[in-house]
Amino acid sequence: QVQLVESGGGLVQPGGSLRLSCAASRSVSSSYVMGWYRQAPGKQRELVARVFVGGSTNYADSVKGRFTISRDNGKNTVYLQMNSLKAEDTAVYYCNARQGILGYWGQGTQVTVSS
Repeated sequence: QVQLVESGGGLVQPGGSLRLSCAASRSVSSSYVMGWYRQAPGKQRELVARVFVGGSTNYADSVKGRFTISRDNGKNTVYLQMNSLKAEDTAVYYCNARQGILGYWGQGTQVTVSS
């Protein structure tokens, strides 16, 4: 079992930046794919970014060049640096840890981009 706790959400103006953090209850460095997903009102949850065990990453097209995912294995933490935020980035952001068919979710953190 892995517990995930997200933090760092909030209200930011368009063009601003936020950094989300996801702290895992135990080491996830050796075999877990870590990801950030988001869900806007009335929409399905969608993948934002993932970082694999070897460190490779992939991103949704809508955030490429603006968001960066990273992992600090020593701190059991995954980050999502979000720059040049847009109104359409407004959503609840969820952290996910996946190992094979096992998957764990955090409780989510709200990100609101508005002037």
